[in-house]
Amino acid sequence: MKKRLLIMAWLMASLPFFSIAQDSQLTIDRIYSGEFSQKGLPTLQWVDEGEAYAVVERNASGQPEIAKYVTQSGERSLLVEAVDLIPEGSDRTIGTESFNFSPDKSKLLIFTNSSRVWRANTKGDYWVLDLETKELNQLGKEFPASSLMFAKFSEDQSKAAYVHDFNLYVEELETGKVTQLTNTGGQDIINGTFDWAYEEEFGARDGFRWSPSGEQLAFWNFDISNVGTFYMINNTDSVYSKPIPLQYPKVGQDPSSVKIGVVDLATDEIRWVPVPGSSVQNYLPGMQWIDGQTLLIQQLNRHQNKLTIWTYDVKTEELKEIYSENEDTWVDIYYPDVSAGGWEENDLKLVDGNLAFLRMTENDGWRHIYKVEIASGKKTLLTPTDFDVASIAGMTDKEIYFHASPENTAQRYLYKVDLKGKAKSSRLTPEEFAGINVYNCAPNGEYAILSHSEALSPNTYHLIGLKKHDEVRTMEANLEYKEQLESIDLPEVEFFQVDIEGDIAIDGRMIKPVDFNPNKQYPVLFHVYGEPWGAVATDNFVGLWNIMLAQKGYVIIDMDNRGTPCLKGSEWRKSIYRKVGVINADDQAKAAKEVFKTFDFIDPERVAVWGWSGGGSMTQNLLFKYPEIYQTGLAVAGVSFQLIYDNIYQERYMGLPQENPEDFLNGSPITYANGLQGNLLLVHGTNDDNVHYQSQELLVNELIRQNKQFEMMAYPNRSHGIYEGANTRKHLYTLLTNYLMKHTPVNE
Repeated sequence: MKKRLLIMAWLMASLPFFSIAQDSQLTIDRIYSGEFSQKGLPTLQWVDEGEAYAVVERNASGQPEIAKYVTQSGERSLLVEAVDLIPEGSDRTIGTESFNFSPDKSKLLIFTNSSRVWRANTKGDYWVLDLETKELNQLGKEFPASSLMFAKFSEDQSKAAYVHDFNLYVEELETGKVTQLTNTGGQDIINGTFDWAYEEEFGARDGFRWSPSGEQLAFWNFDISNVGTFYMINNTDSVYSKPIPLQYPKVGQDPSSVKIGVVDLATDEIRWVPVPGSSVQNYLPGMQWIDGQTLLIQQLNRHQNKLTIWTYDVKTEELKEIYSENEDTWVDIYYPDVSAGGWEENDLKLVDGNLAFLRMTENDGWRHIYKVEIASGKKTLLTPTDFDVASIAGMTDKEIYFHASPENTAQRYLYKVDLKGKAKSSRLTPEEFAGINVYNCAPNGEYAILSHSEALSPNTYHLIGLKKHDEVRTMEANLEYKEQLESIDLPEVEFFQVDIEGDIAIDGRMIKPVDFNPNKQYPVLFHVYGEPWGAVATDNFVGLWNIMLAQKGYVIIDMDNRGTPCLKGSEWRKSIYRKVGVINADDQAKAAKEVFKTFDFIDPERVAVWGWSGGGSMTQNLLFKYPEIYQTGLAVAGVSFQLIYDNIYQERYMGLPQENPEDFLNGSPITYANGLQGNLLLVHGTNDDNVHYQSQELLVNELIRQNKQFEMMAYPNRSHGIYEGANTRKHLYTLLTNYLMKHTPVNE
C-alpha cells in the first residue's frame, strides 16, 4: 500500500512536468485545432491621400462597421455603423467583404455575399451607401443573388457599371435604370472579365474601365469558342456523375481570341480598337485610360518575348506604337516576388501628370525601373543600380518607393528614388530590420504600413512615418501568437550557400532539429519549388508543420535553383528558358550533394523531398532522375507532362512545342518514370482546375507500364489548393507526415 501511495504521489508531483513537456511539442492535431492563429489586418484603404485610412471592423455584437482613423493621431470615427448596413425591411446587415469610395468620397460601393469564379470569389452582390443620407441601395436588384462582378462608379458617381453573365451593364444610381451594353456574353463570349488562362497567368480579373469623362467604357472581349474543353468529374454529390466543363487552352493549342471594345454610353455603339496582328496569336494583358480620350494598351506576342505598348485615340481612332521591348527569352508583365502583391491588375503606373508611365525591365542584366514618356517614347533609367528592383511599393509625384535586397536575396527592404532620374536610390528600412519587410505606401509618401516577418516570427504590422522610418504605432503585434511560439520547442534556422559548378551559388534555408547535436546524423527533408513563379529560401515564417518536423528530428532544407525569381540578376532568372525540369532539377541535385559534403550531420541515406504544384513536378523529376540522392518523394499536385498544362505559363518559359517539342519531353517527369527506385507518394485533387488530375493519371499509367510500385491519394472534388471540405488539410498533412516518418525515419 505504501509503495502504491509513493508511486501515486510521484506521479502527481510529476504531472506539471509532463504537461509542460507535452505543451512544448506540436502535433498535427494541435496545428489544426485552432489553438494557433495569426492575426492579420482588416481590409484597409488610404483616405485623404494617406492622412487617414478606413477599415472594416466588428462591433461588440460581431456586426461589421467601417471606421476611419486619422493616420498620425490614431483618432477614430465611424464612417458606417452596423445599422447603416441593414436594408429597409430586413433585420440583418448585408456584410462587408470589401468596399470602394466614390471619386468624391460621398458614397461607398460595398461588395458582399461573394461566390467563386475560377480561383477567387469575384462574383457577388453590390450595394451603394450614401454616407450623408445613409441611404442603402442594391445594384442589379433584378438579377439573381451573388451574380454581379467588378462594379465601379463613374467619375461623376451618377452611374455604376458591372458585369453579369459575361455582359456589361450600366445603372443610373438615382433612378435605378439599367442599360445592357453588350448582348453577346454567354458560354463562348466573355465581356468585361477574363477567361481562365488570363486570370491564372496574367492575374487579370476586372475586365473593363470607365473613361475619366464617364462617357465611355473600354472593355475586353473574349471569344473562347475554339478553346478546348477539359472536363472534371464530380462523382460524390449524386448517384450519377456530373461533368464540370472548363475551357482551358493547353500547351500548343490556340488561346482565346481577344479584342478591346469602347462603348459610347450616349449611343450604345461599340467601336473595336484595331490592334495589329492576329487576335488569337497575341495577348492583350493590359489596358487603361490616360486621359478623357486616350487608351494605353499592352500587347504581347504569342511567344511572349515582345511587348508593344500602343496609344489609341477614341475620337480620331488613331493607333500609335509608343514603346516596344524584346527579349531572347520572355518579357514579364508581372514580376513574381515575395514582396509583390498577388493578382494585381496590369495597369502601368502613370507619372508626371499622366504624361509618362513606369516600366520594369530586365534588358540590361538587372531588373530596373524606367520612366517612358508617352508622347515621345523617351526612356529614363530611374534605378541605375547593380542590383534588382523586387517590386514597387508606392509613389508620389516626386519619388518612387520600391523593395530590394542587394546583398541577401532571402530578405526585402524599402528604398526610394527620385522620379526625375537624377538622384541615387537610398535605403529607408533601418539596418536592425531583418527578414521580409513589405510596405504599403500612402499616396502622399508620408506614411506606410509595414508587414514584417522573420523565419521564427509571425507577421507583425506597423504604421511607419517614412521620412525618418519611425513607428507611429503598432497595428498588430501578434503577441499571443509570439507567446505561443515561445512556449514550444523551437528549432534553429540557418541561411547558407553552396556552390555548384564552381561559381553558381545556390541559396538555402535550413531548419535544424530541436536539441540539435552536430555530432549526430539526422534525416533530411528537402522542400522544393524551382520554377520562375516562386522562391522558397526566404526569411519569412517557416510554419508550424516545419517546426513540428524539426521537433521530431528532421533537418528541413529549402533551396532556390537558377530560374527562380531570386534577386540575383536577369541571367540567373532567364537561364531556365526552354529548360524547365532540366536545369532546375540538375541544380537541386548538385546542390544536395554539396549540402552532404558541407554539413556532415545530414545522413545521405535518409533523404526525402517534397513539393506542391511546380514543386510536385520537381519532386517527381528528382526522384526519377537522381535515385542515388533521393530515396523518398511526396509530390502534391505536380505537372507530370508539360504538354498538358496551360499555354500561357508553359509557352512563356518553354516556347511553342511545335518548334521545340524535345524540350517539353526532356523537362517532363513522365519521361523518366522508369528511373523510380525509391518511395513515391502522389497526391492530387480530382477537381484541380489548374493542374488537372489527368496529370496524375497519366503518370500512374506510365508507372504501371514500367512496373514501378508507388502510393497515391486522390482527394475528391478538391482543387489545386486541396483545402475544400471538412478536415481536408489536416488529413493531407497527416498523410504526408506518416509517409515521411515511415520511409525516412528519425533517430531512435
